Amino acid sequence: MNQYQRVAFYTLGCKLNFSETSTISRLFEDGGFAKVDFEEHPDVFVINTCSVTENADKKCKQLVKRAKKISPESMVIILGCYAQLKPEEIAQMPGVDLVLGANEKFNVLEHLEQKRSEIEQHHSNPAALEKATIVHDNIKHTHEFIPSHSYGDRTRSFLKVQDGCDYFCTFCTIPLARGKSRNASITQTVIEAKKIAATAVKEVVLTGVNIGDFGQGGQENFFELTKALDKIEGIDRFRISSIEPNLLSNEIIDFCLTSANRFAPHFHIPLQSGSDEILEKMRRKYRTDLFANRITQIKSINPDACIGVDVIVGFPGETDDNFLETMHFLKDLDISYLHVFTYSERANTGAPKLGTKVPMEVRRERSKQLHLLSDRKKQAFYQTQIGKTKKVLFEQEENEGFLYGFTENYVKVKTPYAADLVNQIVDIQITEIDRDGLAKCLILANFAEN
Repeated sequence: MNQYQRVAFYTLGCKLNFSETSTISRLFEDGGFAKVDFEEHPDVFVINTCSVTENADKKCKQLVKRAKKISPESMVIILGCYAQLKPEEIAQMPGVDLVLGANEKFNVLEHLEQKRSEIEQHHSNPAALEKATIVHDNIKHTHEFIPSHSYGDRTRSFLKVQDGCDYFCTFCTIPLARGKSRNASITQTVIEAKKIAATAVKEVVLTGVNIGDFGQGGQENFFELTKALDKIEGIDRFRISSIEPNLLSNEIIDFCLTSANRFAPHFHIPLQSGSDEILEKMRRKYRTDLFANRITQIKSINPDACIGVDVIVGFPGETDDNFLETMHFLKDLDISYLHVFTYSERANTGAPKLGTKVPMEVRRERSKQLHLLSDRKKQAFYQTQIGKTKKVLFEQEENEGFLYGFTENYVKVKTPYAADLVNQIVDIQITEIDRDGLAKCLILANFAEN
């Protein structure tokens, strides 16, 4: 019988982290632990960290304090990107017991047991264990790919198909935190997806650090993977989380929008800047003309396709003119929404050496302008969907008597709450856009057969 029987998880960062946390939580449950909420006085806290921005680091520190306040005698385990990048810094935080690097996070149960043994050996000398135990390797030694997927946390499942990155963009720590690009074979990935197909999950989001790099230029590639996944029975639709524009080939676009049975007409494509000068400083592998070409290609095939775009404001050396280039470029693009990131200085990246530091108040103002542009783009896209028939997967979320879900092209829809709609794919007609910016709908089809 384990000494610590109640475990809680908290995930910071991307969908990839969510898929890994879910897999790790199942390891704990298989090991005899009961998964509980963060506030339910667990015996063990597992915090899966991000380190894309400084705020993610600060959030980790806040969570450790919160955990020890909830359960003072608990054990706190930190893993994920922040743990790989700055293990010593984390180990100095009061309350942290165990810090696991990228190679060790899926061996967390073994390390927890070892830590428990150390505590028993030194129970008469607590000072010997004041500092957390670190289990950490150089990221260059990280070559193994561990498949993972989320289940039970949300209506959708996140399937990890790739890890690591070979690009080394000057603003990004991910290659330092996760190592080289790697993946399982298509056959192994299909096996993992079939595990999800055997559950009640109806939508799978393909996730990774750089999923378009699947196969790393070998005989297998992301296009071949999409074709293999599209044949899996039991999953109604796949959604691509994010894919680099230079890796989003026309054959992938054509397949997803014309031939595929299960791939949603929704692409999330990181731009980062609408200035070619800034893109070069970022070491991005494309320029604005290629990006615009990808948008045109998508919309020429399916005008209803949803396109999300990542953009960074305040990169070192970004002038007012550079920012205006980005604004004008985005205004002219037929896209659906933006994810706006305020540039955050990261240790051991090249960006801080590439130009004058943009004042934080300027970064915030530019971010505000792009958020307003995103709102306008989203509302304009939603307006084009009024009167159209779509398929909605209703989520488990209930708020003020409404149930929410997403169409295949990622329009968020609301309808009066009905329990039998949860986790069902339903034919609807979008009737209007409500004052909260969400689509209201008319339920069209009998969904009982779904």
